[in-house]
Amino acid sequence: MQRALGLELPGLGKPGALARRNYPPGQHGQARKRKLSEFGSQLREKQKLLFHYGLREEQLRRFVRNARTMQQSNWIEALISLLERRLDNLVFRLGFARSIASARQLVSHGHVMVNSRILTIGSAVLRIGDFIRLTPYATDMQATIQARQSPRLPLPGYLQFATEGSNDHGVLLMQPGTRHVPFEFDPSQISEYYARLGA
Repeated sequence: MQRALGLELPGLGKPGALARRNYPPGQHGQARKRKLSEFGSQLREKQKLLFHYGLREEQLRRFVRNARTMQQSNWIEALISLLERRLDNLVFRLGFARSIASARQLVSHGHVMVNSRILTIGSAVLRIGDFIRLTPYATDMQATIQARQSPRLPLPGYLQFATEGSNDHGVLLMQPGTRHVPFEFDPSQISEYYARLGA
């Protein structure tokens, strides 16, 4: 996926995907690059969000519809805020897991608490002020210890560890936006893609 798009998507948890082979996969991957059509460019930008956040097409469309309801004029900011505030993404961005898929598994297995209660829905969108922590059992798991020792990404500005020196308990400080997305993408292309679809 990363080679097809030509950039690393941190949410997939596989660093160095382009280090050895920085060309698209397949038999003709090294052939001369074809110029993407306008629609192809729009689709490519949308695929970045889809793959990074580990969503299905219908899930992303539902988020787009919700974002448009929340903020008509600049719904892309609202969309990114919703995606970044998903519990599985927050668990990943806090460094509790090496990928969003791993974070989703931690959540679904009951290893993550929100405001002192176990929450098992990875797609749950949290609010400002919510506390996210690992259960005592998960805190001692080898996978989470390794993830916290070498997080895939630096802690974004919209999150903070609740206590100094502790990295198993974080708080959502503010609304995230497009500036917090950990890869390059063109919001206008995504907007045009969904305008074309009428979704």
